[in-house]
Amino acid sequence: MRKTKTAILIYDDRCSLCRGCMKWIELHAIQEDAFVFIPCQSEERKNRFPEITDKACQKSFHIVLPNNKILAGDKALPEVLNRLKGFRWLSILFKMPIIKSFLYVVYRWVANNRFIISQTIKPLVEE
Repeated sequence: MRKTKTAILIYDDRCSLCRGCMKWIELHAIQEDAFVFIPCQSEERKNRFPEITDKACQKSFHIVLPNNKILAGDKALPEVLNRLKGFRWLSILFKMPIIKSFLYVVYRWVANNRFIISQTIKPLVEE
């Protein structure tokens, strides 16, 4: 099997839903070093990726691909899925126009309501 180059995921560390999703992604990655996780609020993110503003970082998670291309939110999901065991087939599905439109709506709703969702469901990770 071909080794996948590491991608960087930038996420909101103040959101338990976001932290839980990153933990889930880490557990399902196709290889141990498929991802590096950097909190949005960290100095590392600000120093390494100044083009990702605090406002953009709070709006959506970001993935930085090995070629330094940056994708955010629903556009980043297929790249994440490509690096997960058993979920790669979904990345193809999510590239279909009708599915992309639906994914955008669902992602925006979840992103805009993530703190309410975090408080409503059992925390995915310990506070």
